Amino acid sequence: MSLGSGLQRAQSFMILATGLYRASHLAAGVVAVTQHQRDRPLAWAALGAALAGSVAVFASARTRGWFGTGPAAADVIVVGGALPFVAGAGDVTTAEVAWVMMLGGSSSAVAAVAFARWTVVAGVVAGLCLVHAVGYRLTGAEFGVVAGNLNSIVSSAVLAAVFWWYLRRQGSLLDEATAKALAAEARQARLAERIAHHRALHDTVLATLTAIASGRADPGAEPVRDRCAREAAYLRRLVRQQADGEPASDTATTLERAVRSAESLGLRVSAQYHAVPELPAPAASALADAMTEALNNVLRHSGTSHAYVTVTGRPEGEGGRPLVVTVVDRGVGFDPEAEAEMKGFGLRCSVHARMREAGGAAEVDSAPGEGTRVELRWPA
Repeated sequence: MSLGSGLQRAQSFMILATGLYRASHLAAGVVAVTQHQRDRPLAWAALGAALAGSVAVFASARTRGWFGTGPAAADVIVVGGALPFVAGAGDVTTAEVAWVMMLGGSSSAVAAVAFARWTVVAGVVAGLCLVHAVGYRLTGAEFGVVAGNLNSIVSSAVLAAVFWWYLRRQGSLLDEATAKALAAEARQARLAERIAHHRALHDTVLATLTAIASGRADPGAEPVRDRCAREAAYLRRLVRQQADGEPASDTATTLERAVRSAESLGLRVSAQYHAVPELPAPAASALADAMTEALNNVLRHSGTSHAYVTVTGRPEGEGGRPLVVTVVDRGVGFDPEAEAEMKGFGLRCSVHARMREAGGAAEVDSAPGEGTRVELRWPA
């Protein structure tokens, strides 16, 4: 499961921290009611309301990823404002309502992080202080007890606000650093890709043009024309990739080497790449080897010197990091069953078996006079 952005992590931590703070107050309430007020229905009602209100506000925050102003306001009104009067109704002592008053601290903490405007937070904290002061005075509490409770309400709000400010700031700094690192990585990848293309162009197209210009190669000779055709196909793929604006992944580079290898043997390949995802190195290597064997079969058996390769990502929702590679020729084709003994070994061992071992799958479709289509999928 993804951890999300820095801000999302900060929000998750604050939900957890304020939830644990509330849980400590509720635990004190459960102990107080079960041991000392088990015969008071109002105490049980107050405890039930506190539990229900807490579940509502924190479950909502967990689901949404942050506190909603509505649930937070309801928590302040019910748990922080109404319960002190409910629990204090009747002939009760200060000690018997102490657990309810403790909830005011966690209510003010929720308000401090849920409400964006500090004026609203200040008003809520002031209201909670007033309610708790009145509630404690109804029980005849001493000044020191009331002052301690009010200090807890104010300090809880201040600490929660400070923690939330700090975590939010650190989360934003983390997001900025992550964005800069990703941008730098993308620039480095583009530079590496550009260097690789420059080397390939130097070793192929530029070398061929230099040989023709210097008179060392006859442009009319068939081998030279074939080489020019292969390198023109490579240039078209390169131009198309640049036009798409998608940097080549390591997987695309690995598959392109398989295409270039087949072209070096005299096969003309028309290849297209679209949204090629990054695969684990073993999977990319298995795909490239299986594709090489499929192209070698075109060269050896199809009766044609032209193959068509398409590499594309599978539609969203069909598995993680999916890739489909198709190799098609318009040659003589074959009957897979009738010629299994003659051609099946290469397909079984170099295509099907290799893809199965890497967690992928291969499918061969052919018929006499209809050409051959090989589809490689990862994952299966």
